[in-house]
Amino acid sequence: MMNTIVKKINEDNFTDTDLCEAAKILREGGLVAFPTETVYGLGANGLDEKASKKIYEAKGRPSDNPLILHIADVDSLYEIASEVPESAKRLADEFWPGPLTMILKKNNKVPYSTTGGLESVAIRMPEHKIALALIKESGLYIAAPSANTSGKPSPTKAEHVIKDLNGKVDMIIDGGKVGIGLESTIIDLTSKVPTILRPGYITEEMLNNVLGTVDTDKAILKENKDKNYKPKAPGMKYKHYAPKANLTIFEGNEATVIDEIIKRTMEKQTQGVKVGIIATDESKEKYQCGVVKTIGSRKNNKSIARGLYEILRDFDDLDVDVIYSESFLDNNLGQAIMNRLLKASGYDLINVR
Repeated sequence: MMNTIVKKINEDNFTDTDLCEAAKILREGGLVAFPTETVYGLGANGLDEKASKKIYEAKGRPSDNPLILHIADVDSLYEIASEVPESAKRLADEFWPGPLTMILKKNNKVPYSTTGGLESVAIRMPEHKIALALIKESGLYIAAPSANTSGKPSPTKAEHVIKDLNGKVDMIIDGGKVGIGLESTIIDLTSKVPTILRPGYITEEMLNNVLGTVDTDKAILKENKDKNYKPKAPGMKYKHYAPKANLTIFEGNEATVIDEIIKRTMEKQTQGVKVGIIATDESKEKYQCGVVKTIGSRKNNKSIARGLYEILRDFDDLDVDVIYSESFLDNNLGQAIMNRLLKASGYDLINVR
């Protein structure tokens, strides 16, 4: 166990000197957790093989699950990718800095420990003042997955990081609660047709508007039971974002879903089972049983995205035995929300007819 430094920094009121210690740790091969606009990331020097391996060790992350390299300017693409297609330039012009990760062919500077053994590299430029300043101050390309124990809900505030990684990393920068609350959209630009491997705040419609046509990996919203099927993103084969309790999602007509959740909750409670319910601002008053928490408003999917991981961690703290959730699928941000919920539940989805 190491002595983890927790440093509080205000995103709207800091100087480069506030990041000197963190940058020094990174340059010396250490680990620093820091806020981005999506979730907190666990950073190391992405071009240092030993430093990258420390990320996997701290998180307990499978070594074939690639890390994302975080950069501070578009020119950096040409330093770490062997090819930069026109599609990447157009997406960078439109969405960077921002919550979009592009997969390109890597060059020899990027170690396989960072790419999970792949010949491609995932790259993004975060839209967060602290993250961008840290990249610039360190002079590095920072490899950073989410700053949590692998498989657990991603961290949206420093307290989550401290709970998971205190004593395992050199420093945690507390920059407050993040803005978006879901990881970046990932698009693979190494294939013939650009393909979304993970949905996020940058939606399929937004990408189509820039590139004309994009595909979406079929593993995003359903479990593929074909043993011979290999998802394009290695991380798709692992369970992610999972709370301690078993999570079940119910989809269908809203009133029918609520009735079904109430019915099952009451049955469980008679058996002495503690049930958590993920409701919305609109539906919370309809539940008179279970431990009810609202994830946000259906009128504002951004609020649901911001609340997802925090609510799953809240239920961990409350030691519920099972969690029942309403579903949130639509063609935009709802796809990203459902992708995370399905992964967290192990694809335990019940259609209520």
